[in-house]
Amino acid sequence: MTLLNEPRTRRRRLGVATAAAGLLAALLTAVPAAATPDPGDTPAPPKKVSKSDAADTQRAIRDGRIPAPDEIVHSDNIEHLGNIPKDALPGTNSDLAFQGKYAFAGNYDGFRIFDISNPKKPETVAQVLCPGSQNDVSVSGDLLFLSTDSSRSDSSCASTTQPATEKSSWEGMKVFDISDKRNPRYVAAVETACGSHTHTLVPERRNVYIYVSSYAPSAAFPDCQPPHDGISVIKVPRKAPQKAAVVGFPVLFPGEGPDGGGNPGPPTNPGVSKTTGCHDITVLPSEDLAAGACMGDGILFSIEDPERPKVIDRVQDNVNFAFWHSATFNQDADKVVFTDELGAGLGATCNAEIGPNRGADGIYEIKGRGDKRQLVFKSYYKIPRHQADTENCVAHNGSLIPVKGKDLMVQAWYQGGVSVWDFTDSAKPKEIAYFERGPLSADQLVVGGSWSAYYYNGHIYSNDMVKGFDVLKLNDKRTDPAKRVRLRELNVQTQPEYFNGH
Repeated sequence: MTLLNEPRTRRRRLGVATAAAGLLAALLTAVPAAATPDPGDTPAPPKKVSKSDAADTQRAIRDGRIPAPDEIVHSDNIEHLGNIPKDALPGTNSDLAFQGKYAFAGNYDGFRIFDISNPKKPETVAQVLCPGSQNDVSVSGDLLFLSTDSSRSDSSCASTTQPATEKSSWEGMKVFDISDKRNPRYVAAVETACGSHTHTLVPERRNVYIYVSSYAPSAAFPDCQPPHDGISVIKVPRKAPQKAAVVGFPVLFPGEGPDGGGNPGPPTNPGVSKTTGCHDITVLPSEDLAAGACMGDGILFSIEDPERPKVIDRVQDNVNFAFWHSATFNQDADKVVFTDELGAGLGATCNAEIGPNRGADGIYEIKGRGDKRQLVFKSYYKIPRHQADTENCVAHNGSLIPVKGKDLMVQAWYQGGVSVWDFTDSAKPKEIAYFERGPLSADQLVVGGSWSAYYYNGHIYSNDMVKGFDVLKLNDKRTDPAKRVRLRELNVQTQPEYFNGH
C-alpha cells in the first residue's frame, strides 16, 4: 500500500550499546503481553460512498454480479484450504516471506511466523509485537528484516508515533535473529533517509545487502530532505548483524535543482506521481539485474556491483500509470511486469469507470544486450471482474509460478482478491484462475483485501489485510509442473533462478 501523506518520524540510529530493554521484541501468545499495539499506524478509516454507489453495490449483490459481504467465490481450479484470522496483532497485515516450512507475515503491529508444513492446517509459531508500518518482511538464513516507514519515537519495539519534523525521530530497518523461530531476537536497527517503505535483499555468502526504497521527502523533515532521488544501501554482516550500516546512497535519477531528475509529475504530467524515490525494487541475482518501480518511473538497472547499482534504461507512462508500485521479472529475464497502484491502494479502481488500462499491470519486454538493453511496452493486464465501488482494488504484490516455457503469475488485488494469469504472449495476457471475497461493506469503502499473494512450494499463500492468512491450492494442468519446484527460501523481491540448483 502507498500512503503519500503518512505522519513521519525519524531518530538518530541507536547503536548496539542501547539498553537491552529498548531492543527486545515483545513475544505474544494468544493475547498481548504488557506492551500494546500503537494506534498511530492504522490505515485510512472507512469512507462513505454516495447513495447511488451504495445502491449500485446492493443491486450488484442481489443480481449475483459480485459476491455478498464476506462471501467467498473462486474459479473451479482453485481450492481454499484454510484461513488463520488475526490474533494478538490487530494491525493491517502486509507482506510475506518464506523459509523451509515457515511463512513470515508482516503486520503494522509486528510480524507473525506460521508453520506451513501442513498447508491445510498452518499453525502459529510466534507473534512479535513491534509497531511501525508497513513492517514489510524478508528473511535470509538466520536473519529477518523488517521495514519501518512511519515516524517513531525511537527504534525500539516499544516506540510510539512521533512527528517527522522532530530530529530525534526514527525510521528505517530492523534486524532480528530467527535461529529460534519460537523466540525471534531483535539485534540491530539502522536508520535510513525517509525510512523504509519496502526493502529488497541482495544476499551474498558473507553479507546481505539491503536496497531500501522510500520516498516523499520534505524540507520540513530533518532526516528526509529533497530531492531524495535514490535508494539507501545497507550492508549486514551475517556473523555480526549488529554491525549493519548504510554503505551508500546511489542516485538513480540524477538532475540539477531541488527536484532531481525523475518524473516531474503535475502540472507537467497531470495525474502522475512526482518521482522522489522508489516504491519497490525486485532483483534477479542470477542475471545481475534489478527492476525499480519508482513512483513516476520504471527503471532497469545492473547490480553487478551490489553497492553501486547502475541504471540501464528508464521508462514512463504518463497516460495510464499513476504510481509505479512494484516489478516482477519473468524467468527468462526478457520481460518485466510493472504494477500501477492507482489510488494508493485506498480507492475503488476495478470498475467500468476506470477501465482496463489504469490501476493495472504493464508488461514490458527487454530488448538488446548489456548496457544497451531497453524496456519496450507490450500490453496491460487487469482482472476481468468489476468490483464494487465500496471495495479498494488495484494491482498489488504477486510472484511467478515456475513453469518452464510459460510466464505465469499469481497476484494480489486487495479486495479484488487473488488472480492467476498468463503473460506468455506479452500482447495478450489472460486470467486462468481467481479467488476473492465479497466487499467488507456494501455501503462504505472499508480498506482491506489481499496485500500479497505468492506461490511457494506447491501452494498460494495470501496475506489479507483484514481477514488473515489464506492458503490456496491450484489444480490446473497449466500450473501443475510448478509443484515439482521446491525452494529453501523465498523473498519475492529477490527472485530465484527456479530451475537451477533448487
